[in-house]
Amino acid sequence: MELRHLQHFVAVAEDQHFTRAAERLMVSQSGLSASIRALERELRAPLFVRTTRRVALTEAGRALLVEAERILAQVRSAHEAVAAVQGVLRGTLALGTEQCIAGVHVARMLAAFRGRHPDVEIRLRQAGSGALAEEVGAGRLDLAFAYRTQADTDQLRSVPLTSEPMTVLCHPGHRLAAAGAVLTPQDLAGEVFVDFHPDWGPRRTTDAAFAAAGVRRTVALEVNDVHSLLDLVDENLGIAVVPRHFRHKRPSLTARPLKGTGEAEYATVALLPPDRATSPAARALVTLLETGGGAGGLAPPQDGPQTS
Repeated sequence: MELRHLQHFVAVAEDQHFTRAAERLMVSQSGLSASIRALERELRAPLFVRTTRRVALTEAGRALLVEAERILAQVRSAHEAVAAVQGVLRGTLALGTEQCIAGVHVARMLAAFRGRHPDVEIRLRQAGSGALAEEVGAGRLDLAFAYRTQADTDQLRSVPLTSEPMTVLCHPGHRLAAAGAVLTPQDLAGEVFVDFHPDWGPRRTTDAAFAAAGVRRTVALEVNDVHSLLDLVDENLGIAVVPRHFRHKRPSLTARPLKGTGEAEYATVALLPPDRATSPAARALVTLLETGGGAGGLAPPQDGPQTS
């Protein structure tokens, strides 16, 4: 089995299309098809179901994809480790993050990293914490800034970034704006909620807090970006429970501390694979954070306007 066969297989699996994968790999479509056929002959199993419009993985293909991604990630790490020993950090840093993650200014940190390691190609993907944890575990990402849960695989390790309490945001004309300074989940029973998709860290934190308090809530308005959430609350279409630093993004909204949830906090971390599988580029990024080179390092957010 040749590495190029695995590279070709992963590209087709990602694009679900031979022509697009061939263009991305800069190989002929006939050569790509021959490479996949050679892999299927060696494994004695079909890897794709082919149609005129797209291709889909078979059960054998799905099983191979997990291992192929891990193998290619290990090979990439080996090349990068040798380059690092020679005194030059090269290769790729594949980074994932949730939107507006607390504890690190991602853009500023990446600019500082590029200044120190210009030969490293940076790739960035934004997604929910659940998807990011899976991609780090599978070797598709070197590191991710995300919310850590007990459900995450033990194959992941984490570097703490920060933690902060959850806050209720509402329109100034909402009844809760005139309520007491501190709210509990019981005070929010029956309210219309705006929230993120269940994969997001803030949603996971809020769901867990309300479940622990024994209060049922229904998310009527579900979004996948911070500013849409704030817009909906700003139009008094619902309330939101979010990490405290979100309140500084829309000062016109009323913010109330949320108590009575077992003091559940939104805790963010840098997720990495086991130490032996961590790429040199990811190690360098963590070092940058820990030494304060990445826009304040790992300091918790201050009780003031946030830019992350």
